[in-house]
Amino acid sequence: MIRMAALLLVCSGCAGPALAGESRSGGKLMLTGGVSAVEGSAGGGLATWAVIAGNETEDGIGGSAHTTLIELPDFRLTSFGGAIGWHDRVEISYAHQTFDTRDAGAALGLGRGYTFGQDIFGAKVRLFGDAVWGQDTVLPQVSLAVQHKRGNRRDLVRALGAKQASGTDFVVSATKVILSKSLVVGGAVRFTKANQFGLLGFGGDRRTGRNAQFEGSAGLLVTPSLVLGAEFRSKPDNLRFAKEDDSYDLFAAWSISHHVAVTAAYADLGEIATFRKQRGLFVSLQGSF
Repeated sequence: MIRMAALLLVCSGCAGPALAGESRSGGKLMLTGGVSAVEGSAGGGLATWAVIAGNETEDGIGGSAHTTLIELPDFRLTSFGGAIGWHDRVEISYAHQTFDTRDAGAALGLGRGYTFGQDIFGAKVRLFGDAVWGQDTVLPQVSLAVQHKRGNRRDLVRALGAKQASGTDFVVSATKVILSKSLVVGGAVRFTKANQFGLLGFGGDRRTGRNAQFEGSAGLLVTPSLVLGAEFRSKPDNLRFAKEDDSYDLFAAWSISHHVAVTAAYADLGEIATFRKQRGLFVSLQGSF
C-alpha cells in the first residue's frame, strides 16, 4: 500500500537535480511521481503523500492510471482512476470506488452482493520543499490537497446514522527521502468526517464535524526495484451502529519499469459494519508517463 516508498527510493543512487534535457514530460527519476493512494491522489495505498502524480518535472505534464483490489474476509473494495500532474506543482485526480458487501450484505439485511460506491475528485498543490533534492536540509516537500467525495447510497447511509452522503476532506502532507539511508518517511494530517473513507457517508450520530486524523508510512529500499515497509492511517469513529478502527498495512512494492509499478500488501482495516478482523490482500497496478 505504501507504494510511494518504492517510487521514491528507487532513485536512492541520485544526488542532484535532473539534467536540463530531462526537465520535460517523462523526465522524473524512476518512480518519483508516486502511485495512487486509496482516494486516487499520488501517495501510498492508505496515505496521501506530498509528491505530484506523473513522471514530469518542472517543465512538463505527466500522469498516471491505476486499478486496485482489496480482498477482505467479508468485503471487497475495488478502485480505478487516474491523475494528471502539471509542472510537478499541481495535481488533479479522480477515483471511483466500489465496496461489495458479498455475503455480509445478506447478514446486514441489504441483500447478498449489495454495493456502495463513491466518486472522488481531488486537487493537490505543492507548497514548498522537495522530497528528493535538497539532501543538505531536513526540510520535506509539503503539499495541500482537497478531496471531494460523492457517495451513491444517500438514503441508506442516513438510515445508518450518517449526516450526508457527500463530503470534502482537506489534507496537509509532508514527504522526505533520506538518500544516505535508502529511507522514505511521510506523514499527513487529514481533516475529515468520512465514515469508512466516505463509503458509509460523512458525520454521524456520535460525532458530526471534521476532526484531525493522522496518516504515516515508512519504507526501506531492499534492492533497486523492491521496497518493504509499513503504513498507518487513523479514522474517525462517528457511527453508533458500528465501531470504526484505524488501518494498517505491511507492503512489498516492485518497480517493473519506469512506467509500471505493482504493489502487494497485507492490510488490516479492523472492524467494518460490525464485522471484525477485516484483514486481507491488497494488490495494485499503476502505469505512469
